[in-house]
Amino acid sequence: MTTPLQPLLHDAVVVLRAPVQVWSDRTGTLGDGAIDGVYAGDCRLVRAARIEVGGRTPEHIATGLPRSDRARFDHLLRDLDDATPDPGVRLVVHREVDGTGWGESLVLDNRRPVALTTTVVVRMTPEQTPMDVVKLGRRGVAASARMDGDAATWLSPDLDAALSATGLEIALDGGDIVLRADVAVPADASITLGWRLDVVDRAPVVGPATGVAPWALPVVDGPDDRLARWVSRALDDLDALRMTARGGTDQFIAAGAPWFFTLFGRDSLWTARFLLPLGTDLARDTLRVLAGLQGTRMDDLTAQEPGKIMHELRRAGVSLDEDGAELPPLYYGTVDATPLWILLLHDAWEWGMADDDVRALVPTLRGTLAWMRDHGDADGDGLLEYIDRAGTGLANQGWKDSGDSIQWKDGTLAEGPVALAEVQGYAYEAAMAGARLLDAFGDDPAEAETWRAWAEALRGRFHESFWVEDEHGAYPAIALDGGKRPVDTVTSNIGHLLGTGLLDDAQVDEVVARLTDPTMDSGYGLRTMSTASARYWPLSYHGGSVWTHDTAIVIHGMVREGRAAAAAPLVQGLLRAATAFDFRMPELHSGDGVDDTATPVPYPAACRPQAWSAAAAVEVLAAVTGLRPGADGVRTDPMPGFEGIRVTGLPRTER
Repeated sequence: MTTPLQPLLHDAVVVLRAPVQVWSDRTGTLGDGAIDGVYAGDCRLVRAARIEVGGRTPEHIATGLPRSDRARFDHLLRDLDDATPDPGVRLVVHREVDGTGWGESLVLDNRRPVALTTTVVVRMTPEQTPMDVVKLGRRGVAASARMDGDAATWLSPDLDAALSATGLEIALDGGDIVLRADVAVPADASITLGWRLDVVDRAPVVGPATGVAPWALPVVDGPDDRLARWVSRALDDLDALRMTARGGTDQFIAAGAPWFFTLFGRDSLWTARFLLPLGTDLARDTLRVLAGLQGTRMDDLTAQEPGKIMHELRRAGVSLDEDGAELPPLYYGTVDATPLWILLLHDAWEWGMADDDVRALVPTLRGTLAWMRDHGDADGDGLLEYIDRAGTGLANQGWKDSGDSIQWKDGTLAEGPVALAEVQGYAYEAAMAGARLLDAFGDDPAEAETWRAWAEALRGRFHESFWVEDEHGAYPAIALDGGKRPVDTVTSNIGHLLGTGLLDDAQVDEVVARLTDPTMDSGYGLRTMSTASARYWPLSYHGGSVWTHDTAIVIHGMVREGRAAAAAPLVQGLLRAATAFDFRMPELHSGDGVDDTATPVPYPAACRPQAWSAAAAVEVLAAVTGLRPGADGVRTDPMPGFEGIRVTGLPRTER
């Protein structure tokens, strides 16, 4: 029996407009790859779509992706051509998606002086396969189509699919849908055929966003165009990832395609935070969406707790593995989304979010602060930690949430409850930021002082517990395990402490030195784990790979700490990687170093586009140009080596 395998994505082509996405091979054909298909939300509705002209498969010669929601595939039809060297007959397929469906136009183009006759046949396979089934590599779930007038229709548990055509007749053939036309292409002319799949969601949990994207479009100039090209591609992808939740109008950015095409608290918060230089509307909307789902009760199965910010929202439960582990549709298993919500609120206010919008969220702010003290600190030791009490959720609940992400240098895995280093930094900064917000919007000065005192107590506890030493000096452990022992692996997590206020000046230098060492800096971004660790592996999800957003967070922290020059090599590494990936940065890539490979090695199952990898382009833009909010508007202080980069078209902050 063959073991099911997760589909690989690195060579696949995706066209998307949330919540619809279409995956195919480079020729545009659906059906040859395990990921191939047309998806709406968390369901694959079409498994295969194959085109034949004159009984043959067209010969592919080019693929163009002008935007995230459209593609062009060029093919030759040489069996219909003459014997001259120049191609004279071709098929151009235009693919386009929107938030409610998928369409394709087939243009048969004839430059010959004679008319051509042929037959066009498109064979599609309808499905109703949940996304987690696809991800686990299991067999798809067939759907039974029926004819409704000239259209073919079929159902999944919550979706209605209707396929109509122009210039093609639709018929059913066994389990497939067949579109067919006998065509005549006039001399020196073309004809166009096509189809459209419309999807109606009967019970929407997330849905498409309408209107223009809620951010400014910056103009980036300079002698090096790599950053400008990365920002442009990233914003196009982020536009296509825009969503709304539960019938509302407030927008957020879906975490990533294909697997995480929905609301994720941590991912959506970091994405909105990265984009603050372009405006505060997305931050405001994201904060509101998550405030509406804030925890109100204790529930071990969903990991819900009063005041907590959620992790993941789905239509149905999600299978994690073949052993039956499953996340509920609304899941709260994240230790960092709650302090990150506070940080986004504070930073959005600093960037100019309207006072009335901030004031409306103060009740949610109080709940998030209380969660850190009353529930995030599960054992009363003054630190935030997590544990999966239900035993069926995520074993690790920081951003590195794979099962082997928290380990000692010798490879031994840590057991919970786990207190992550970076989460203490988030919590300290969040408590101090919350206090500033309460100074401005509260009615009791003592309330803000309570949170400053709580933050200082956490800071003291951190410095008592987390610092370890090796032959190179002192550094923070990645975490404390359930026995309060510091887990000594050197990881990128410690870089998230930069800029939070948790470290003193000398400690900042120690952390920066660790992260800029060749054991951590791959030349294509920051490794998640040092190459000196026993279980370092460049293709480990969290144990040696490079995550773009992770590197961008560390760059942000270095700049805030006044170490912009130290961040410059990390920026150059990301620009090398962005160029290699055609400026669509994947979720993660290999930790193989620039001295070992001329281009970064893909992590073959990485999502792309992915929200915080795309949004990292704007964070890097802010870092190299020195963008930050200030009383006199957006001020700039360029990073050494990037003085020639200029950015215009940004909103001005009045705070």
